[in-house]
Amino acid sequence: MLRIVALVCAALVCTASAGVAQDLPQLRAAMLKTGTVNWEIATIKEGGFDTANGFDLVVQDYADNAATRIAFEGGEADVVVADWIWVARMRAEGRDYVFIPYSKAVGGLVVKDNSGIESLPDLKGKKIGIAGGPLDKSWLILRAYAEQEYGFDLAGETEQVFGAPPLIFKAGLEGETAGAINFWHFLAKMKAKGMHDLISVTQAATALGLDPETPLLGYVLKGDYVATNPEVAKGLVTASRAAKDLLRDDDAAWAPLRDRMNADSDAEFAALVEGYRAGIPTDGPVDEGAAGRLLELMAGLGGEELVGKAMTLPEGVFLKLE
Repeated sequence: MLRIVALVCAALVCTASAGVAQDLPQLRAAMLKTGTVNWEIATIKEGGFDTANGFDLVVQDYADNAATRIAFEGGEADVVVADWIWVARMRAEGRDYVFIPYSKAVGGLVVKDNSGIESLPDLKGKKIGIAGGPLDKSWLILRAYAEQEYGFDLAGETEQVFGAPPLIFKAGLEGETAGAINFWHFLAKMKAKGMHDLISVTQAATALGLDPETPLLGYVLKGDYVATNPEVAKGLVTASRAAKDLLRDDDAAWAPLRDRMNADSDAEFAALVEGYRAGIPTDGPVDEGAAGRLLELMAGLGGEELVGKAMTLPEGVFLKLE
């Protein structure tokens, strides 16, 4: 009898929640199915942080980042996750896109614990695996750092192997490359399996006079959507912060996420949690001066192929809410 009552109550709660969601404006999110942002998205949905802040977050999963951007640009989605340098490029082309900070997590260059490699010049003549391609921002920052600190041409003095993150992960662990630059969550797993940072992007950025607190990834909305739905935009900011606070402060909040994190061991799981927490940006406006310096460095290293016409920071990249 008690079980029947519990089931009835649960059904009533679900029905009530569904009714509330139906009465709220939808925010259609195009998300990479395997992206780490889904940990935050799942927490927002599970905690009801979306409906509590006046909107219903409806997630559409896609296989790759290019597909999420196509959906966003084509009007099939209202929000997508991307880096603000892409937003700056789009604004320089006349597209009114705006950025809400999500994460400052960045990668680095890792080597095996027993490699004997102690500094970047020790990689001379060796292979480096790089996820993200020749214009990967971590790779560009590390190149600038190697030149400044050692007078070492990291691109010219090493052999680069570009590939998808899982391939770079495997090649690094199996010793097919002497070092690896990968997305932060792959690096967290690599370090849990016997690799360590030779140099992190945070260290390199600091040495270059950049601000490592500048968030790179964020939620991207269109300006006209924000103008039409200002309360939804504010709600997204608040919901995201509520999820971050919960994941930062409550270890138990990670238990429902473990399956989707693909952690093979407790050590990997702990490394992923630590990496996410380290990437939580401060709750406040982005330092646009610091962002501008980073963009100018990226423009100098990657040129128009990376930043398009955005050689300096366009006005309005970072969303400002009243």
